[in-house]
Amino acid sequence: MKNKSSIIRFVIFLVINFAALGIGSLFTTSGASSDWYFNLDKAPWTPPGWIFGLAWTTLMIFFSVYMAYLWQSTKNNKNLIGLFVAQWILNVSWNPIFFKYHLVMAGLIIIVSLTFLVGYFLFKYYAELKIKSVFILPYFLWLIIATSLNLYICLMN
Repeated sequence: MKNKSSIIRFVIFLVINFAALGIGSLFTTSGASSDWYFNLDKAPWTPPGWIFGLAWTTLMIFFSVYMAYLWQSTKNNKNLIGLFVAQWILNVSWNPIFFKYHLVMAGLIIIVSLTFLVGYFLFKYYAELKIKSVFILPYFLWLIIATSLNLYICLMN
């Protein structure tokens, strides 16, 4: 990011993405420490709780960089806004669906949808961003892991 407008775009996406994390954490914190979650049969590859906060913080920083670059390079910002809003809604909605309402199958549908949407970003805009697509790759990979964790809970509980 070389100019002031690129930095401003990055900060805007950072604020929006961290708002999603903040809203999600309202449900995750109490949900992850609840008896319901504690008693679930979780996947053996489930990372320790602190990893989730670190991972999501890092992912949203990278995703904000990605979106700032993509916003600058894409010609159809209306479509991009729609995709970004859909991603944001799916990202935020998983936490209350899973942790507050304990709807693990609905959570799985949401996270699978989010994974496909982030994968769409990665592959659809690769031609425009090339190597800068590396900024969305960790988000996509993490969602694959998160989807496997949610699927395991669906199957084993």
